[in-house]
Amino acid sequence: MELRQIRYFVRVVELGSMSRAALELDMVQSALSQQISRLEGELATRLLQRTSKGVVPTEAGLAFFREAQLTLRHAEQAARAAQQARLSGTVSVGLAPTTASVLGVPLMRAMRERYPDVRLHMVESLSGHITSMLNARQLDLAVLFDTHAARRWSVMPLLEEKLFFIRSRPGLGAKTPAKVRMAQLKGVPLILPTGTHGLRSTLDTVFARARYQPNVVAEIDSLPMLMDAVDAGLGATLQPWAAVGRFADAQQRFHLAEVTDPQARRVNALCSLSDDELSPAGLATRVVLADCARELVRSGRWVGAALVDG
Repeated sequence: MELRQIRYFVRVVELGSMSRAALELDMVQSALSQQISRLEGELATRLLQRTSKGVVPTEAGLAFFREAQLTLRHAEQAARAAQQARLSGTVSVGLAPTTASVLGVPLMRAMRERYPDVRLHMVESLSGHITSMLNARQLDLAVLFDTHAARRWSVMPLLEEKLFFIRSRPGLGAKTPAKVRMAQLKGVPLILPTGTHGLRSTLDTVFARARYQPNVVAEIDSLPMLMDAVDAGLGATLQPWAAVGRFADAQQRFHLAEVTDPQARRVNALCSLSDDELSPAGLATRVVLADCARELVRSGRWVGAALVDG
């Protein structure tokens, strides 16, 4: 009998459906049914019975379910105790301001829950500076957009963000559509980061492909200052949704229109020192960071982002 079989059985009973449990466990239904059948074979008893409304436990299944819940809880407690006893120290993580606005706090919460003895050193800075710090081994992990400067990094593509045309709602004037192409923005005053910022190189590529000369009225390498300027109606900007992530009233303050040009995307890659250079705490933090990012995307809390295969 395997722990995973017990976990599968418990989830089937909790959901009352083989198909729903398979979907949640990211399995095909036939594979899940096979695992349950093997479990029943080892126990030499029927645990589940099929009905028109789904599956329900038999009397034996219900007795097994109660004990299985305790078994899983004890296994989780044992794993947590081992992890917490093993992992300690400091792990430094670098995030660009837009990424930090969405991922920073969820990462800190998850690390405190899973590895309370690991102390995070969080650095929020422009992606160019984060890249330099990682190359200088001043950081263990970072989420970056341009990995061409990698030096013995471990690089895992994590997610892809759409870019949006963002402007102040009070300064809208004519109604702005929900989606725009870059060519439609000719003459619009733009406030952008400079070329040292990872986003600017992406935008310059989009400008070139669209044969569009942007009307850049200001360059600001501070996300709070840049968004304050947009909020004040001094110009619009081109950013991922995460740029408004720290505004609780973003829907009232800003209008966002998705830029539909094919290249108007930004890939976020989870970069770290090579595996042989990372401490056990660093390796664990890398897993937690990836899990957090995926959960934010899947739950819809990272708007405009989609997971990519790594």
